[in-house]
Amino acid sequence: MNISLASKKIIVTGGSRGIGRALALGLADSGAEVVIFYSNSEAQAENVVEAAKGMIQPMKVDLANTKDISYQFKRAVDLLGGLDVLINNAGIAKAVPMDVEEDDFLKHWEDTFRVNTTAPALLSYLSVNHFTKHDQKGCLIHVSSRAAFRGDTTDFMAYGASKGALMSMNRTLARGFGKQGIVSFDLAPGFTKTDMAQDFIDQYGEDFVKSDLALNDITVAEDLVPIVVLMASGKMDHATGGTFHFNAASYVH
Repeated sequence: MNISLASKKIIVTGGSRGIGRALALGLADSGAEVVIFYSNSEAQAENVVEAAKGMIQPMKVDLANTKDISYQFKRAVDLLGGLDVLINNAGIAKAVPMDVEEDDFLKHWEDTFRVNTTAPALLSYLSVNHFTKHDQKGCLIHVSSRAAFRGDTTDFMAYGASKGALMSMNRTLARGFGKQGIVSFDLAPGFTKTDMAQDFIDQYGEDFVKSDLALNDITVAEDLVPIVVLMASGKMDHATGGTFHFNAASYVH
C-alpha cells in the first residue's frame, strides 16, 4: 500500500532527534509538510531539515514555558498554512533516586510533568480548537511509553507517571471529539535506541534491557514510522483512542 500525505500539515514535537526525528523524516518522505519543535539541539534540527530536502522546517520552542508553546504553535500553523496532525513526541526522562532531598524530588517531578504532560495537553487544546474553529478533521498522536502501563524503575517514577497521564488524555480526547472528526492515538514504545534512553542503558546495561524482550534486538525509532504514517493518513480513524505498543513483547496485555 502506497500512502501519500501530500497536502497534510503536521507538527512534531521533539523532532530533531530520536523517535521524533524518524517520524518527521518518514512523514516528509510521504509528502507531508512538517514543522519540528526542538529545544536546544539546533545542529541536529538543521540536520533533519537538510535530510528532508525542504519538506521540514525547524522551530525552537521551550516546552517548559506555556506562553512560548502557545506563541510558537500559532507561528507554526501560520508557517504551514494550517494544521492537520499534531504529534506529541517530546519528553524528558532523568534518573532521580528516591533518597534525594525532598525539594529536589519535587522539582524533578514538576519539571518532568511540565514537559511530558502539560505541554502535550496545551498543544492538544490548541490543536482541537484550531480544528473546530475551521470545521475540519484533525488527528492527534501522542507518544507515551510502556512505562505508562507496567511502571518503571523507581529512579524513573516521574517519567512513567507522566506518560500514564498522557495515555489517559488520549482516550479522553478520542471519546470527546470523535463526532467532530478529530481522532487521537497513543504510541507506547518500550526501550528504543535513542539518546534519551541511553542514560538508562548506560546505568543498567544493554543486556539488562534485552533480557526482557521476546525479540533479539532493541526497537529502533524507524520501527514506529509506518503506523504513524497510517494514522496521519486518515486510514486508521476507527482505531481512535487506541494504544499501540512497540516493545518486542516485553509487555503484553
